[in-house]
Amino acid sequence: MSTLTWAVAAVLTDEAGRVLLCRRDRGGRWALPGGRLHRPGCPTAAVAGEVRRETGCPVEIVDLVGLYHLSGSPCGGPSKPDPQPDVLVHVFRARTGRDAAEAPPAGCTLSWHLPERLPAEVTPVTRAAVADARAGCSGVLRDLRPDPATTTPAGPQSRPGDSVPPAPRTGSAVRPTP
Repeated sequence: MSTLTWAVAAVLTDEAGRVLLCRRDRGGRWALPGGRLHRPGCPTAAVAGEVRRETGCPVEIVDLVGLYHLSGSPCGGPSKPDPQPDVLVHVFRARTGRDAAEAPPAGCTLSWHLPERLPAEVTPVTRAAVADARAGCSGVLRDLRPDPATTTPAGPQSRPGDSVPPAPRTGSAVRPTP
């Protein structure tokens, strides 16, 4: 049985409506800037810190796009013994006053992409969150599945969600009721 990994990410857009994506220099898929939560704490503070670490820019958190659960088992379903990722990502909408792609810190490649033309090698969390942010959604709850053909017997190959292809149609979007 896997252990749940908590992570944070941000959807940053520029004036042209492009989305900032990050790819770790060691390879992997394109993803939203962010990272794992290594200790309990405030997700908004954590995402601001992780985005600054990956982009070199301070950000202002605008709102929560949603919570994205990436797992080999459906929420509430039986867990599987295979090493599928089990990640819960808080994705926020954020803005910055600087061009985040000017001079990224070592270890990341940053690139701006049109939401309708994301790279093929993008995480399912990124693809779903960008679509939800573009649609103006807030407070989305989405359950996503990895593609087993892209994970190794040792589990995911990189950071949360990096080793799985886009799968926006396998998730279920649920909007919380007030």
